[in-house]
Amino acid sequence: MDVPFWVWAITVGAIIAMIAFDFVGHVRTPHAPTLREAATWSAVYVALAIVFGIAVWVFAGGQYGGEYFAGYITEKSLSVDNLFVFVLIMASFAVPRELQQKVLLFGIAFALVLRTIFIFLGAAAIENFSWVFYLFGAFLIYTAIVQARASGDEDEEFQENGFLRLVRRIVPTTREYHSDRMTAKIDGRRHITPLAIALVAIGSADILFAVDSIPAIFGLTTETYLVFTANAFSLLGLRQLFFLIDGLLDRLVYLHYGLAVILGFIGIKLLIHALHENELPFINGGEHVTAIPEIPTWLSLSVILVTLLVTTVASLSRSRRDAREAAAAGAPVVSAGRDAAAVAGETGTPTVRIQGDGPGHGEVPGRTAGDDGGERRPG
Repeated sequence: MDVPFWVWAITVGAIIAMIAFDFVGHVRTPHAPTLREAATWSAVYVALAIVFGIAVWVFAGGQYGGEYFAGYITEKSLSVDNLFVFVLIMASFAVPRELQQKVLLFGIAFALVLRTIFIFLGAAAIENFSWVFYLFGAFLIYTAIVQARASGDEDEEFQENGFLRLVRRIVPTTREYHSDRMTAKIDGRRHITPLAIALVAIGSADILFAVDSIPAIFGLTTETYLVFTANAFSLLGLRQLFFLIDGLLDRLVYLHYGLAVILGFIGIKLLIHALHENELPFINGGEHVTAIPEIPTWLSLSVILVTLLVTTVASLSRSRRDAREAAAAGAPVVSAGRDAAAVAGETGTPTVRIQGDGPGHGEVPGRTAGDDGGERRPG
């Protein structure tokens, strides 16, 4: 697929323009988006992604159009899984509901830059070393096994990673929020606010997200332009999707199984492709292995769509059954995902403790001197 420079320039310019529009139109004035606003803009970004895919199909052919849609759907499904972590981060740092949009948008912009770097590095590695497909395939199969063995229940606490702890040690941090400002001057000294720390948390967490998402999409298409655009469109609507489905995340109880199937399937697809491109001397004497036919794009797209459909239907059916059983037993039905986001955002009280070091690092805004150090939980 030969993509002229001017097409790249227009595409990158349009993506930057959409991020700028999001900032000016929705984030510059802090507010908690309504369900209608989130649904409308989620639909707009999905529609833009679909229109772009149709354009690829028309101008570049069905093969590339199918590869784009397979990549976009896979990245979107992985992004939904990432939202579980975002909910925990928002709750851990007690980010007020009206400020969550800003954290998400800046985090998404950072993620897009980071993933673009990973994409070009991955493309360069694939172009020069065909054996990279073996590594990508093996890693995705390993990731699929880890996903399948997971319980599906998210950790109750957000564990700060090493990079975030390093930032806390180096940069003075306030304990309270200062509107939507990232920094504040206290006693003549510049400090960063918890809003900035939450942004660093989301941005650094995306480094881990990219580790499986980039190899996964390279298993569906090796066209750098399609890999970039599929990632960009899946990330652009993520802010709106967060507010649209944060109360439904806990109902997707089988999502990790669906993602395990998808990642495992793509991993196998990559290994088969690696055998077809084989140049390793200890495998078939360095000759290509073509006994197993490569998996066509239409089959990849079909497997991804059917897996997500079955996973979603099974998850919602399980959630309804659990709700009926809880109601019959007289137990209250609590939406865990909504509680974490809502309690942190609407009351300003964290639902979990932050893991950290040093003075004040074990606390989050909302704790008082009289707290006994235990966890705060809703209700």
